[in-house]
Amino acid sequence: MQIPGHIDPVVTPRAITPRKDGRIDLMGLTHLQIKELLEESQMDAKAAKLRSKQLFHWIYHRGVTEFAEMTDIAKVMRPWLEQRFVISRPFAVQEQISIDGTRKWLLRSEDDQEYEMVFIPDADRGTLCISSQVGCTLNCRFCHTGTMRLVRNLTPGEIVGQVMLARDALGEWPRGNMASAKADDDDDDDDDEIGHYSADGRMLTNIVLMGMGEPLYNFDNVRDAMKIVMHHEGLGLSRRRITLSTSGVVPMMKRLAQEINVNLAVSLHAVTKEVRDEIVPLNRKYGIEELLQACADYPGISNARRLTFEYVMLKDKNDSDADAQELIRLIRKYNLPAKVNLIPFNPWPGAAYECSTPERIKRFSSIIFEAGISGPVRTPRGRDIMAACGQLKSSSEKKSRAELDRLAEEKQAALG
Repeated sequence: MQIPGHIDPVVTPRAITPRKDGRIDLMGLTHLQIKELLEESQMDAKAAKLRSKQLFHWIYHRGVTEFAEMTDIAKVMRPWLEQRFVISRPFAVQEQISIDGTRKWLLRSEDDQEYEMVFIPDADRGTLCISSQVGCTLNCRFCHTGTMRLVRNLTPGEIVGQVMLARDALGEWPRGNMASAKADDDDDDDDDEIGHYSADGRMLTNIVLMGMGEPLYNFDNVRDAMKIVMHHEGLGLSRRRITLSTSGVVPMMKRLAQEINVNLAVSLHAVTKEVRDEIVPLNRKYGIEELLQACADYPGISNARRLTFEYVMLKDKNDSDADAQELIRLIRKYNLPAKVNLIPFNPWPGAAYECSTPERIKRFSSIIFEAGISGPVRTPRGRDIMAACGQLKSSSEKKSRAELDRLAEEKQAALG
């Protein structure tokens, strides 16, 4: 049964997706969690502390997935680790590339759940749009993902794993050898070389939590994943380059600020209760005024670090001059340093809405700009592969299981 959007969903928490082979996946775990697992496997505390830090570095900073490649860990220790643990990636069932360069992956988890992620390249940045849930509970009527049922939350490993897989695909892991001495307990590692490595130029510069799901309804796992992404010994991405988009789960916005304080984007999409109740059902639980007050209270918001409002342009629904004026009034009322991203509606089969005309969108944007508020129109990316904003939906609902398995087998065969 689909959970109505104005009710808080209760999803069974899970830190790690169990594997069929019984090994424990280290992806998404901190070095302290790795240390605990090593100790539970009868490694003494001192050794576990050292090994956990080494593993954390190899996994997140170097992108290594095989223990055999961890050259500062004793050779005799590597098979021991491989018997008990694994460093996974989401399985890429399908990859599509748009005519504009946007790339979309259909991913499969260890328990055969499917979700999507998108990479959007630009001249000065590369943005990875990642998912936080399999499906969604909010039922926003203009959003394709909202037509899915909520299956479950993604684990920290499945969230971080999307970033890792993207960096694999883009070839962005450091090259060369670790700039460290050989393992202190491995005298026979004569194949180790003391050298240095440097990261290649980055294509992936930004992360947005704007894929499938409502991130604040999976907050603990999203938080833990982003802490790893931001960790200086891990992926090392600045919090200023991470944006979390919420439809307005007001009680969790304060925790978001306190615990990870990444950039905030709010899916507003309407300026009246009647229209927002219709297209964003969560508004029936947390209304516009309550949501905007939570935005005003979000720490760190300033002219240098503005809040983003996302506003999908729907023909004859939310795109009038009066709507633009009311949007300006609300932003001024709450004294919000904000920009408004105007998003032309991206069509999908069965959608109940149409996109506003280019002339209407341009007029709406002009009114916003004339009020001294930035109101750029977002250029749709990846429409031809259903990768644009509001179009993500697991392709498992469009292809049979047999066809998906065939695609996976063909991909595996192509990789050798």
